[in-house]
Amino acid sequence: MNKSIITRGRALNSVLALGGFVLVSLLVIVWFLPRNNTPQMRYDVGKPWMYGSLIAKFDFPIYKSDQVVQQERDSLLALFQPYYHYDRSMEKRQLAKLQADYPKGIPGMPVAQMRTLYDRLHRLYQAGIIGTPQYNSIAKDSSSMVRVILGKSVQSMQVGCIYSTMKAYEQLLNDDVLSAYRSALQQADVVSYLHPNMTYDKERSTTELNDLLATVPLASGMVLSGQKIIDRGEIVNEHTYRVLASMEKEVARRNVSKGEIKNTVIGQIIYVLLLLGLFTCFLVMFRPQYLEKARSVVMLYVMITLYPVMVSLFMEHSLLSVYIIPFAIGPMFIRVFMDSRTAFTTHVVTMLICAVAVKYQFEFLLLQLIGGLVAIYSLSDLSGRAQLFKCALFVTIANFVVFFTLQLMQTGDIAHFETSMYSHFVANGVLLLLAYPLMYVIERTFGFTSSVTLFELSNTNKGLLRKMSEVAPGTFQHSITVANLAAEIANRIGADSLLVRTGALYHDIGKMKAPVFFTENQVGVNPHKGLPYKESARIIISHVTEGVKMAEKANLPTFIREFILTHHGTGMAKYFYINYKNEHPDEEVDVRDFSYPGPDPFTREQAILMMADTVEAASRSLPEYTEESIKGLIDRLVDNQLEEGHFKECPITFRDIALAKAVMLERLKSIYHTRISYPELKRG
Repeated sequence: MNKSIITRGRALNSVLALGGFVLVSLLVIVWFLPRNNTPQMRYDVGKPWMYGSLIAKFDFPIYKSDQVVQQERDSLLALFQPYYHYDRSMEKRQLAKLQADYPKGIPGMPVAQMRTLYDRLHRLYQAGIIGTPQYNSIAKDSSSMVRVILGKSVQSMQVGCIYSTMKAYEQLLNDDVLSAYRSALQQADVVSYLHPNMTYDKERSTTELNDLLATVPLASGMVLSGQKIIDRGEIVNEHTYRVLASMEKEVARRNVSKGEIKNTVIGQIIYVLLLLGLFTCFLVMFRPQYLEKARSVVMLYVMITLYPVMVSLFMEHSLLSVYIIPFAIGPMFIRVFMDSRTAFTTHVVTMLICAVAVKYQFEFLLLQLIGGLVAIYSLSDLSGRAQLFKCALFVTIANFVVFFTLQLMQTGDIAHFETSMYSHFVANGVLLLLAYPLMYVIERTFGFTSSVTLFELSNTNKGLLRKMSEVAPGTFQHSITVANLAAEIANRIGADSLLVRTGALYHDIGKMKAPVFFTENQVGVNPHKGLPYKESARIIISHVTEGVKMAEKANLPTFIREFILTHHGTGMAKYFYINYKNEHPDEEVDVRDFSYPGPDPFTREQAILMMADTVEAASRSLPEYTEESIKGLIDRLVDNQLEEGHFKECPITFRDIALAKAVMLERLKSIYHTRISYPELKRG
């Protein structure tokens, strides 16, 4: 009863978690989807009109494009004259200050030349002085004229006739008469008497500018009610495109309401929920094993959510073409970490949701679905850069062919084919190469392990494996032998050979803590002699826990630690247990003192390692190596593991075990060079 309650509780939690993923994905996707209150008509310049004859139902203006309006405004801005106030009193104040500071004249300059200095300053102030930053701003805006406010009158002046503060100072120093006294003028800080007497009138200038820009008409013509705009099959030209865009803009202006926005949102919710529901049903019915792993579920729903959000942002903000987005990366990752069927189903659902936000749904869906299929079929696993390059190349070629075919069917005129899309496909192919570095991010984020990582971990020339070859060479050779044996079994029964081989290389790394206590590393001396059996058992068993500690310290993936923990399962150090039991027949022995921490294997790969490790280690103790002795050893050890229930938690079959026995027999016979018995010649 308790088990039943627990099972139902777990099932309820799984359902709630799955529902939570669906709800979050739904809310995020619908939040970012664009809201269109205009008719969902898809059109573009140079492409045929796909709908029926379109007749204007009301009068509306033909709006100019934003580019044209901006050009007209720029041409008016070139004629705009900003307003400046002229301060007549500034000259008097500065000249009075100069006279007060130097009543006897500037040192180093004759007193007679002071009159020349006053005259030059008067001329500069009469021409007008503007602060240097403002002057530079005028020059940057290419304004040739400014309007100067003189009391109640306004006068236009050439910018070139006006001085900036710095320009006025240079004019003084370069004067024909005053240049001889440049040093004296600099020491007297004459520039401090050059203050701007023209200040920018921001309010008046802004008002004038707005009035000027308001004269630019936003429309160039009218469409009358009842007028035909375009007919089916006609090619959309620049003018027709502007008319259609103007009609949509006018419809949106007339019909925008909260009720329509609400209806749009409801429609999007139903559509997205339907697709997410179908995808969830697929997982429940055909891929329930993924629902047991939170990382798999999270990755799938993140992929489904991410791409619609990206497409919506691209369309909403007119960033770049959506065809640049590398949609094929999603199914590539799912294919590598899961399977091809799940990858394609996820890709189809994702693209159907994305199609809501794009213009040409048919074109978009056809390109992306075929591109996804090509990516899935051309990539079995992502273990090298060459594979990725081929996959990206195949996807790009597929996009080229599909789009060319679509253009051929739609227009039939090769001369007028759209060529810009092909550059987008090339960019898409280049971005697909990002899958290789992104693999590391996916692995770290969701806890998956790729073939790339497995190959890196299998390198015996670095890390813990290199250290083990130096510290415990016997264990190192044992691990390599077990790894090759386990990989052969995995290939035979259809398991992951690269995964089990990598796990086998690391399964005994804990023996590096005390290598001499393990027979494969001993050279004539056995340190177990004289030790209590319980202590010897503790040392032997500790290589599992020590191995896990080493793996955690080296930041090895979780699956490595799982192989270390399960390669002995909950088995016993039987040699020491039996000897202790024989010496203490009347004592009730606690089997936990002689048992490994476990758990038992829960994957086929872990079961393969347990069998291969046990058989390979025991085979070294055979007195003779014949086919019969090796076969008897394999049958006895594997059958004992079955009887003790070590394979109850993993999905390995009797057929798999039988094939594993056969592989181990073949490999061990070749390793130990067993020979047939030659018959004796009968003498007659």
